[in-house]
Amino acid sequence: MTPGARLAAIVGALGLVLGLAGTAALFVGSAAVTPASVLAVLAGSERAEAVAVVVVLDLRLPRIIVAALAGGALAVAGVGFQALTRNPLAEPSVLGVASGAAFGVVTGQLFGLGLSVLEAIGLTAFAFAGAFVAGGAVYLIASTAAGLPVHTLLLAGVIVGIFFSSAITVLISIVDTNRLGGVIHWLLGSVAPIPPGPLLVFAALTAIGVALIGSQARRLNLLALGEEAALQLGVDAEAVKRRVFVGAALLTAAVVAFAGPIGFVGLIVPHALRMLLGPDNRVLVLAALLGGGVFLLAADTVARSLVAPAELSVGVITSFCGAPVFVALLRSRGARGQA
Repeated sequence: MTPGARLAAIVGALGLVLGLAGTAALFVGSAAVTPASVLAVLAGSERAEAVAVVVVLDLRLPRIIVAALAGGALAVAGVGFQALTRNPLAEPSVLGVASGAAFGVVTGQLFGLGLSVLEAIGLTAFAFAGAFVAGGAVYLIASTAAGLPVHTLLLAGVIVGIFFSSAITVLISIVDTNRLGGVIHWLLGSVAPIPPGPLLVFAALTAIGVALIGSQARRLNLLALGEEAALQLGVDAEAVKRRVFVGAALLTAAVVAFAGPIGFVGLIVPHALRMLLGPDNRVLVLAALLGGGVFLLAADTVARSLVAPAELSVGVITSFCGAPVFVALLRSRGARGQA
């Protein structure tokens, strides 16, 4: 099978799984809507109940789209950060980038930004600024003449993450909570439905971030050979790093702005796909876009069904899944004596 045919087969298979997961999620939830009513809504039947129309089209469908976008964006950001640092433990929440973006969002909310189209763009700009500052701080703290040692990188990410989390706590403590409505639930990660206009902004930002990283996939493969080898093959390593970092930071900022800081998606999905499909970033970027959507959609379906009619935050589910994966990866690298 040629590389192009293999990529098409992988994308087709994952796209089918995502479609099936999204369809199944339409039938699941705490609202008392029967499968027959859901089918009637999807078929556009005039006999569809008004309540079923609202639940399926106004609540569940937008939520499914948000989950698919957020999961895909975080997974691709994870691929980008891992390729950039040549470290499978790197991902937005571990590196403190998500905390920086969250601080930016809370700051933007203090300026009255909400979820109209223009305000959503402004909120994402604040999130991007926070993510960029956090990522830059981690790099400056962790970088050495020998590169980015894994333990130094993780420690720097933890330090930066704690700093921005503390800064968020200070803001929440000194500001009237009425100005930060729902911020606690949002900080735990939530893929609640958002209006069509902001949803289009989210989709556009995700597309830009994926395109930035995807366009550098081949060069990232060469960069994995080492910067000197990549330079001899005509790769401008610094330009690649800048584009990938901007793309990954933009994806993280968009997700945090619209869904909150959801952790470990960018760790679990790229790692699982790398085990199944190999390390080729040209395959991983597109596979992560779809696989991340499947993973977060499944996690959100569990979150809104496990304790129905109550609801867990999806970030809780992803953290429960991600923590043991992170520990296993860290121990395996330590056993191999990798720095």
